[in-house]
Amino acid sequence: MTDDARLDYRDDDAPDALQEGQLSRVFVADVTAAVDSSDVDSVRALVAPLHPADVADLFAAIANDRRGPLASALGELLNADVVAELDDYVRDDVLGALSPGEVAEVVTQLDTDDAVAIIGDLEADEQREVLRALAPEDRADIEAALNYPEESAGRLMQRDLVAVPETMSVGEVIEAVRTTIDPATDFWEIFVIDAARRPTGTMRLSWLLTAPPDISVGDVMKREQTLIPVAMDQEEVALLFQKYALISAAVVDDAGKLVGVITVDDVVHIIQAEAGEDVLKLSGAGDGDINEPVFTTYRTRSRWLVANLVTGLVSASIIGAFSSSIQALVALAALSPIVASVGGNAGNQTMAVTVRALATNQLTTSNTRRTVWREIRVALLNGLTLAVLMAIGVTLVFGNATLGLVIAVAMQFNILIAGLAGVMVPLTLDRLEADPAVASSVFVTMITDSMGFFAFLGLATLVGVQYLG
Repeated sequence: MTDDARLDYRDDDAPDALQEGQLSRVFVADVTAAVDSSDVDSVRALVAPLHPADVADLFAAIANDRRGPLASALGELLNADVVAELDDYVRDDVLGALSPGEVAEVVTQLDTDDAVAIIGDLEADEQREVLRALAPEDRADIEAALNYPEESAGRLMQRDLVAVPETMSVGEVIEAVRTTIDPATDFWEIFVIDAARRPTGTMRLSWLLTAPPDISVGDVMKREQTLIPVAMDQEEVALLFQKYALISAAVVDDAGKLVGVITVDDVVHIIQAEAGEDVLKLSGAGDGDINEPVFTTYRTRSRWLVANLVTGLVSASIIGAFSSSIQALVALAALSPIVASVGGNAGNQTMAVTVRALATNQLTTSNTRRTVWREIRVALLNGLTLAVLMAIGVTLVFGNATLGLVIAVAMQFNILIAGLAGVMVPLTLDRLEADPAVASSVFVTMITDSMGFFAFLGLATLVGVQYLG
């Protein structure tokens, strides 16, 4: 397809490639048709006007079996900017269509952290082939980063940075940056180091450009700085950036030497990923990625559902223990789920707040008791409100004030238990060094359902069905 044809495609009555920020269905269908007919020129003409992020969306929008052919057809249009925007599962399909040499060529255009993320996801044999195809210097940097734990600062950091001794003058630093630093290197701060390459301070670019050229770096730099240990978990890194409003931070090894830098744009991705990850873990939905293979999704979700099935059997056994009372008064069967459901919702509210507080370091050993007491008070107030409403409603509907009082007491009790479970279950899992976002929901649901049925049916049996009917 010629350039004129491409313009016709975008300007005729046919829909534009983008509609409200998303690729149009017609455009995706046209690209798919071009891929199926092996019309490479048409594929490239259609895709060429797109932003790299939109090209990445295109790969996610087409069918899995067409991603490889599309990658092959794009040629040089499939560059590092596109690969960096790809979803993890989509990237596997795309890179699978490229030779190790082509993958290596893309990797060399990326920042170290992005390159490490891509190579780290490859199979071991593919990883070795790609590394062999890299230039020795690039290979050494990536191999060193791969030695650090996943989701650590060492995997996240970039190795391209500007570091100078504090004895240099501002003018000398400017000249050094102009003559020795790769123009493609993005940086916002200059790190000041001593003779052993240990960070002693930082200097922002604005200071560098406004300070007199003959003044010493040591006279204008800021000595207070936040240093990131190379083994620190990326979630803790994100919390430090958020807490201290950092733009960038130096990463140091066990000896305190400067080995890399983490910038705020990398941390934004972490915050988004971690926040979404915790929400998905609470629901047992796994990665929650619509591009995830079906069997992988099935395996993750089925484990969660089986666990819920087991907890459901616990609740069912409690109901079975009071079957005679339910047979004598059918209203108990109708009202029991309400007590359990409201308690479950109350527990999930508290659990969500607690998990988030743990993830953001708001909930620590120093304020645990205060937090637990706070949730008890909230539960008591919520329980009292709902208990009064439920007592009035049941009395009016069933014409029995005793039944209304029984369900009110049961609801107050269950919401109090729900509040305690919602905060104590995540706290206990966290103290046991287990991820509270993964298993909290199962335990909290089991506790609130079981205690809701037990409280209502047990209290009704204790009062006597003859007084409730």
